[in-house]
Amino acid sequence: MSNQPGGEAAAQLDLALDPVAAEAARKAASKEAADTVLQAFGGVRGMIDMTLPGLVFIVTYNVTHQVSTSAWAALGLSALFVVARLAKRQTIQHAFSGVFGVALGAWISMKSGKAEDFYLPGLLWNVGYCVALATSALVRWPMIGVMLGPITGEMFTWRKENPGRLAAYTRATWAWVLIMGLKPVILFPLYFTHNVNLLGWLKVALGIPPLLLAMYVTWQILLKAPPPIKAQLDDEEEPAT
Repeated sequence: MSNQPGGEAAAQLDLALDPVAAEAARKAASKEAADTVLQAFGGVRGMIDMTLPGLVFIVTYNVTHQVSTSAWAALGLSALFVVARLAKRQTIQHAFSGVFGVALGAWISMKSGKAEDFYLPGLLWNVGYCVALATSALVRWPMIGVMLGPITGEMFTWRKENPGRLAAYTRATWAWVLIMGLKPVILFPLYFTHNVNLLGWLKVALGIPPLLLAMYVTWQILLKAPPPIKAQLDDEEEPAT
């Protein structure tokens, strides 16, 4: 079950009468929205973990012209990221997902002997991710809401109790479909041309900017959305006698 803090109408009236308080509330909401989005997608460190192995692969391949050497260099860097996070007792979710994708790409490229195959798992993941995002929005379980709900403390109250929030998460999810869908549209044709250099450099170039744009759009949407209704557990209910 869930609850919404009482006195909301009075609080809104106070904010309307006090411009300083209203501006402070706006800044607080802006920071909360930005922090929520950054935390959900791994922040700057998560983006680096996902981008650098691909850069190391294409640089090493240009130097050595060896698929196996390039693949092992990228895989070694991904594994180093995981070890560094473990040493600092940080979450390894994004680093581990990155090393899994790099390992799969390294294995496929070494088996086929084709450098472009290193990027194939990432391309297929992008397509699958966009399909999953679109499906989640269509069935009214937008993935952005599913990801952000636990972080904001609202869990899934936005589905039944906060229609404005549901609409915002749905818009944000469709924004991710459009923005992130550009990557496979641009990169897949290059994969079939076997132009490894162009594919590799564009893959790196399209790693962080679309993600930042999608996060920025999500942040803007959340700023205009109703505040989250915090979920409340049932542990306060009195036990039956």
